[in-house]
Amino acid sequence: MSNWPDSVEFWKDRRACVTGGAGFLGSHLVEAMKKRGVSKIFVVRSKDYDLRDPTSIRSLLKDVSPDIVVHLAGRVGGIGDTRAHPAEFFYDNLIMGVPLLHEAWRAKVEKFVALGTVCAYPKFTSVPFREEDLWNGYPEETNAPYGVAKKMLLVQSQAYRAQYGFNSIYLLPVNLYGPNDNFDLESSHVIPALIRKCVEAKERRDKEITVWGTGKPSREFLYVDDAAEGILLATERYNGSEPVNLGSGTEITIKDLVHMIAELTGFAGNIIFDPTKPDGQPRRSLDTSKAEKLFGFRAKTSLEEGLSRTIESYMRNRS
Repeated sequence: MSNWPDSVEFWKDRRACVTGGAGFLGSHLVEAMKKRGVSKIFVVRSKDYDLRDPTSIRSLLKDVSPDIVVHLAGRVGGIGDTRAHPAEFFYDNLIMGVPLLHEAWRAKVEKFVALGTVCAYPKFTSVPFREEDLWNGYPEETNAPYGVAKKMLLVQSQAYRAQYGFNSIYLLPVNLYGPNDNFDLESSHVIPALIRKCVEAKERRDKEITVWGTGKPSREFLYVDDAAEGILLATERYNGSEPVNLGSGTEITIKDLVHMIAELTGFAGNIIFDPTKPDGQPRRSLDTSKAEKLFGFRAKTSLEEGLSRTIESYMRNRS
């Protein structure tokens, strides 16, 4: 689309503030921004500013005076973690996002980029998930507190645009993975957990590994560098009130994913599925056509290539 702004020109003289910029997605986003020539990037760290405290948020905005806020910070985790701490997942994510957007509007921030989550979609949604289906039911129970808290940012974003003309956009990324992900088995998402399980089982020469659930649910995964590119393109090119999916457009069952990771890590033992553990949402796959149409984003990294890079990074960092 010829009227899209030039990336270098867009960021020229603009100050960017990235909450969660030292985290998994944030660190990749900041690196992508630097490659674009963005020189004024402020990374918000929780030790300096507690985003659950409105006073701290006001101090942050006063200290940084950002033109653009990209809000990535949040409490995130896998299915075990969300089941064990539903209250914190709801409160922390809601109380970080809502006051931050409000104070950004009050501080006359030029643009606010809010990151939602695929967990906001209803438990039973026609596949692929279309943005229009977001309100057609309640999210899957194990991650509903997290999904609903993040969804409130969309309501707020649209309300502030309607009443105040505040330029806030809302993106819905699917499950992310990639180098420097969280590999803690207590709190990690499915891909890093499976990589670690397979690698350690191979080293111990275990004959089998056990995986939560039946293996039947399907998921879509987006490589973290692709996600960073999607966020930047949306920041530069999209100024609408409607939510937009960010995904790869590729769906895979958990069973096939486990076998792919086992093969890539060299684990040759048996894979046992534990049906007494929760499966989570039955299917997850996004319709990504709006992202391509509205700001020219299409994921470039295949799942096998992304998994190989992630495994290589994990092995390198371990050693």
